[in-house]
Amino acid sequence: MKRWTLGVVLAAIASAATAIGPAPARERHVAVLIFPGVQIIDYTGPWEVLGHATVDGQRAFHIYSVAAKAGPLTTSMGMTVVPTYTFADAPKPDVLVVPGGGVDPQLENAASIDWIRTTAKNAEIVLSVCNGAFFLARAGLLDGLEATTFAGLIEDLQAAAPKTKVVRDKRFVDNGKIVTAAGLSSGIDGALHVIEKLYGKGAAQVAAVSLEYDWRPDSGWARASLADRHVAAAYGAVREYSRTVVRHEGTRERWETCWDIRTTARAADVLGNFDAALSSGSGWTREKAAKAGSSSESHWRFRDEAGAAWAETTRVEPMKGQKGFRVTVTVARATSA
Repeated sequence: MKRWTLGVVLAAIASAATAIGPAPARERHVAVLIFPGVQIIDYTGPWEVLGHATVDGQRAFHIYSVAAKAGPLTTSMGMTVVPTYTFADAPKPDVLVVPGGGVDPQLENAASIDWIRTTAKNAEIVLSVCNGAFFLARAGLLDGLEATTFAGLIEDLQAAAPKTKVVRDKRFVDNGKIVTAAGLSSGIDGALHVIEKLYGKGAAQVAAVSLEYDWRPDSGWARASLADRHVAAAYGAVREYSRTVVRHEGTRERWETCWDIRTTARAADVLGNFDAALSSGSGWTREKAAKAGSSSESHWRFRDEAGAAWAETTRVEPMKGQKGFRVTVTVARATSA
């Protein structure tokens, strides 16, 4: 009786699902840049996705890693990786994947930037993930294009690439040859999009299903566009307390984060810390403060870069049976100007 391993099952599914369609003349080569401090999901996400791509039952891509020099390196979370090739001996790729992570030291490495620039010139597609977009910016590959990156670095990329339109409302941006994906898991969507560009939507769908990934390229979900970006300062205020996150959820239109914090300070002092943090942000105006029973809360108004009105409430309530407070920060589009 044949033993059905996971690999055998996935290969059988992929072969059956792609039985109709053109066979590639050859496997396309995919070079994945790695470096000390590389973010694991940034490079392994696209690697796994592209590794699942098949055409007529055959693997569509030959994937390999490339680093500045030979020998093991350590990723952002302590994984040890040995690159397949170095800049000096890597085969020319059809697809170049440029992940993010601890990119700052590498941006000052002229050899790395030169290799990216030269390799990109001859590649069909270049996919950056997360702050890997800063490599492309430094190499001059984003000039005149639209791009995205990790949610917390949107403004930084705009400063680093003033000739680029940096957007926060897309999970990935396709300029033709240059594709930039947002943070971390967005590289999975970016890689599926690369499969779609090269082999069609069906091939990308087969890869997504074999990964058991709910691929929704038209969902419009982008981390950088969620409403909590307007109250990022509050996250700084809460760091001074020992805390537990109770809720952290929302959409583009509304967000609520709730913490249980352990402190002997008064409710008014806790509220004051959050208000001070929020007031340090751009454009927030305090509307009023209120005290309801043993709870304290404050209310703020703000207009974003598009002129839309937002309302914010910070509420501080005593925790039952414990020293401390439940702090809830809510931000939502205002119902009236």
